[in-house]
Amino acid sequence: MLINVTSTPSPDYFFDAYDRDDIAYGTDPSGSLAAYLDQTAGHARGAGRAIDLGAGAGRDTLALAAAGYAVESVDLSERGLARIAERAAERGLTDRIRTRMADVCHVDFPPSHYDAVIATTVLDHISAAAAEQVWQRMCDALSATGFLYVQVHTTEDPGSDQPPGNASSEPVSETAGAVINYFRPNQLAAMAVRESSNLRILRYEERLEWDYTHGPEHQHGKAVLLAVRAGFHPHWYGQPAAFPRRSVS
Repeated sequence: MLINVTSTPSPDYFFDAYDRDDIAYGTDPSGSLAAYLDQTAGHARGAGRAIDLGAGAGRDTLALAAAGYAVESVDLSERGLARIAERAAERGLTDRIRTRMADVCHVDFPPSHYDAVIATTVLDHISAAAAEQVWQRMCDALSATGFLYVQVHTTEDPGSDQPPGNASSEPVSETAGAVINYFRPNQLAAMAVRESSNLRILRYEERLEWDYTHGPEHQHGKAVLLAVRAGFHPHWYGQPAAFPRRSVS
């Protein structure tokens, strides 16, 4: 079921990006997330609960729903949430997705409630102080067998007002104005290894990437984290999978 729960209205900054036929930011799920869902297929069938913060037009939401999760998709973009509804209907996933129009800073996270918490370029779109608060609530919301996927823009991004990004001559995204909290080197990893986070890191990387999904070509600096609740050991072989078991014919 798809239900819009509206908080304080605000201009839809990403309306044009999500209104296009070729939706901005792509339609495929994030790489590490897709790998995790593929390698742990069957674990959450019919039982897993997920929350996708800053869900946009649903590239991660739809992958989670297809993997069997019941997904709550949160975003401030009304158009993005509408695109999730359209695409869910096309894929027969409507019953697995509930949308909510809200600011992530005002979302309640029941403790130990979610088997998946996703925040793709969310913590960098809110203030540093707010990001710290949302981060801890995200971590506290993970179940004993839950996983966390987070992606943020870093100070390597040409849109950053800090070095080294602010000295880059590479092109800047036309939506860079929405990013107000660029993460420093190792900052996201340091947050993940805090005792209070109660996580075990499966994969972490900081990288540069070229984006051709919206506007003129431009470069990003990103930090990407995939982690699970400490003490949980899913069947994870890395991305790409390193030495997985051979299929039995």
